[in-house]
Amino acid sequence: MEKNKSREQSTRSDVVRQLKAVRKEQHITQEVLAERAGTKKSNISRLESGRYNPSLDFLVKVAGCLGKTVEIQIMDK
Repeated sequence: MEKNKSREQSTRSDVVRQLKAVRKEQHITQEVLAERAGTKKSNISRLESGRYNPSLDFLVKVAGCLGKTVEIQIMDK
């Protein structure tokens, strides 16, 4: 059980790290990204800090605001 939780956290961290990197590469502030996504800057900050467990819909929305898509794969353990 603990191993699965660790893997889930790692996957979420990877996605968040990628979104943050793209935002910075595009020189977009958290505030601008929040405006584009129709949310508050504090939500983007919480997402990027890992203090937020975002919904898939939220991740897709944020990625879309950065001109990206989210791809999910179901894989064997």
